[in-house]
Amino acid sequence: MSPLPQFIVIEGNIGAGKTSLAKMLSNDLNGRLILERFEENPFLPKFYSDPKRWAFPLELSFLADRYKQLKEELFQPTLFDNYIIADYYFMKSLIFSKHTLNEDEFKLYHQLFDIIYQNIPRPNLFVYLHTSIKKLIHQIKLRGRHFEENITEEYLTHIHQNYIDFIETQQNIPVLIINTEHLDFVNNKEDYDKIKTAIFKNINIKSVNKMFF
Repeated sequence: MSPLPQFIVIEGNIGAGKTSLAKMLSNDLNGRLILERFEENPFLPKFYSDPKRWAFPLELSFLADRYKQLKEELFQPTLFDNYIIADYYFMKSLIFSKHTLNEDEFKLYHQLFDIIYQNIPRPNLFVYLHTSIKKLIHQIKLRGRHFEENITEEYLTHIHQNYIDFIETQQNIPVLIINTEHLDFVNNKEDYDKIKTAIFKNINIKSVNKMFF
């Protein structure tokens, strides 16, 4: 069995630009692209309208779909891909469910997660795009998804903290935190090149590395 290509995860809060960056890197490197299929999830609009009622089925559906997608994509034989670039990592399921589920639901969910997580390959680099909540709100409004209209600053703050809690506990996953507050990597090639250089400088690092531009 041939070794897996370099596996790079681009993560971040809602509206951070992770999908845009993943697409740009994939096109640039001719790598295999894995995008989260959140728009196909029938529970997502229901969750945003009534979070307490729909949180558990939403998180279970994401857990199942993310596992299925990553397992299919990461173990697919390849002769040509040097890189696999994803706009999410399986750990995202735990990060979001920690906030959306009540205590008993989260305990059950965590048990299921731990069983499944053992079968997911670890990335060569976990990139976290960090920016202010104000900028996230602005970027969410710009893309105009109707089911995101009611996302609050408080919700985004909790999600960010859950990401940081996860990052601080990691010992086996190389993590790169990039502050994108003053970067426009979608429209400015110089900003994109800075991020690309930082990513390839830090693949397979052994700890958390923070980059500020």
